Order: sequence, then C-alpha cells, then structure tokens
Amino acid sequence: MAGGFLALLAVMAGAFGAHGLRGLVSERGLEVFQTAVSYQMYHSIALVLVAVLSGLGLSRKLLRWAAGFYLAGILLFSGSLYLLVLTGIRWIGPVTPLGGVCFMVGWALLVISALRRNK
Repeated sequence: MAGGFLALLAVMAGAFGAHGLRGLVSERGLEVFQTAVSYQMYHSIALVLVAVLSGLGLSRKLLRWAAGFYLAGILLFSGSLYLLVLTGIRWIGPVTPLGGVCFMVGWALLVISALRRNK
C-alpha cells in the first residue's frame, strides 16, 4: 500500500514539477526536483517489490527493515530535495546524503535477504 501511494505522489509531484514549477524556479531547480521525483518513484516500486518478495520465502524481517530504509530514504532524500527547491532552505541540503545512505542500506538488506533464501 505504501509503495502504491508513494508512487501516486511521485507521479503527481512530477506533473507539478513539469507544469506548475516551470517559470517559477531555475532550470537547475527543475532538475533537482526531477531527481527527487525519480528516486521517489524508484523506491516506491522497491516497496512494492519487497511486498511481493515477502510472499516468496525471503526473510520477512530483513524485508521489513529494507522497506523501512526505503521509506526513510524517500523522506530524507526526496523530501529534502523537494524542500530545497520549493523553499530555498539551504541548510536542509546535508540531509539528502543521509537519504541516499538509507536507500543503499535498503538495497543491501534486500540482497542479504535473497542470499539467505538460497542457503
């Protein structure tokens, strides 16, 4: 459910960025906004993937952790980029890499879950 909802929000944010922000923010701002949308969509799909994989015998505990890191990554990475573009608040910038680390941890946990299943 979270993956589908966040994917819907990513589509809405993408449309807003493409149509509502043009002329209001710089080209660089539009690029940053699009990066936030893209990563939100990728990781929304990853949340759906985690739900599917949990039914295929992979460690549900590890998959829950992976999902939590994907959610945190969306909030920290995409959320900080949205705020940066929409508000101009610069101090939020250092939060973005933390979101990227959350994404990486989520993917690592997914890999570990898959490796453990094959044993």
